[in-house]
Order: sequence, then C-alpha cells, then structure tokens
Amino acid sequence: AAPAPPEPAGRLRCPCGPVTAFVPWDGRRSGNPVRFHSVPAFAAATDLAIDVPGHGKVVVDIGYGGTFYAFLSAEQLGLDVCSSKTRDLVDAASAVTEAVKKQFKLHHPESEDLAFLYGTILTDGKDAFSEEPTTNICVFADEQVDRSPTGSGVTARIALQYHKGLIQLNQTRTFRSSTTGSLFTGKAVQATKFGDYNAVIVEVSGEAFYTGTATFTVEEEDPLKYGFFFK
Repeated sequence: AAPAPPEPAGRLRCPCGPVTAFVPWDGRRSGNPVRFHSVPAFAAATDLAIDVPGHGKVVVDIGYGGTFYAFLSAEQLGLDVCSSKTRDLVDAASAVTEAVKKQFKLHHPESEDLAFLYGTILTDGKDAFSEEPTTNICVFADEQVDRSPTGSGVTARIALQYHKGLIQLNQTRTFRSSTTGSLFTGKAVQATKFGDYNAVIVEVSGEAFYTGTATFTVEEEDPLKYGFFFK
C-alpha cells in the first residue's frame, strides 16, 4: 500500500487558546478533510430551566468548546430546525441567548474574559449516538448564522454528549448545518481536566477550501513594524 501523505500540523493562536490543525499535503497542494484538536471542552450546565419571554420555560444545556453556547432542541420552541424559516429560528435562538445571559452566570476556569454566552445552537434533539447525522443551526454574536455546523459548537456538543454518557471516546458523530447542509464530524479523543471541570479534547473534521489570499508588507521605516502593546 502507498504510504499515507504527510499531514502537517499547525498551531493556531485563538482567543480561547492554542488549537492544533492538521491539513493533508501531497507535496503539491493541500487536501481534505482538514481537522483540528480543540482546547479542553466541558459541560458547564445540563438540564437548566430557563424562562424565555414569548416561549415560556425551556430546558437548555450549556457547553464550552472554545466559547460558551446554550443548546436545546428547536422543538421546545415550537420550531423544526430543518424546515422552519431561518428568521424564526434566529429570533427564537436570540431570545434564548438573552434569557440565559440574564438567568445564569458563566464561569471559565482561566479567563473571565471568556465567561460569556456567545450564542444558542438549536438542534434536532438527536443527541444519542447514531450513524445518522444530527442537524443544528448556530445563531451567534449579533444574530449571525453560521453556514457550517460550527467548529466550537460541535466541540461543545460532543463535550455535552460525552458528559451525559451518550458518546464514548473515539466514537465519531456527524453534524449537519441546517442552513447549507455542510457536514462536520466530531469525536472526543482525550479526557482531561480543565480547572474543576472534567473535560475532553475534541477532534473536529470537515472540508476546507481556499476563498482568498492576503499580502502583508513590512516597510523598514515603519516605526510600528514589530507591533505594539497597550499598557
């Protein structure tokens, strides 16, 4: 059998910490699938009752996968993650995000700057392990919608499923974006500790394509060419 092509690793400095990415390389160009190993991911809260204005009481899980997300089935909000209008899903997810922010205090083991809820991910409720993909939509930041299943979101969902005993180490699960149909796979590859939390390192894999290049130039005369710090 031909040897597998090399898969160079690159360490990315993300706001949440160092993330290791792996990209297949055949000597001429990069290939697919690409994958990364997450920062430690954990379940911050499970089965949390939240009162959402306009929707009543819902039950959410909160997971951390580089940032914090609230997770719940769209069905709890009277919606279907696959067939409801995107606007309705966005409005409902945003209402959940705002309600969780008011009713639950987040804690990050290393950085209080990261102790905030980035968004809400509505799912099809299929959290138990299956060969079939589970579909979700991620509504984050200022009501933005991810085109993908979301790297940090898949990481957090795997951490929650592992915490609940729904998935084992090295069991691969497939996640589908309800917006574009794009697929990621995720699996917990290592158990670890993160502060007081039992955590996992998650490997997320998917397809990546070039969409552009950027050129940065340093001129010798530039007094700030090496960067600067604010005190």
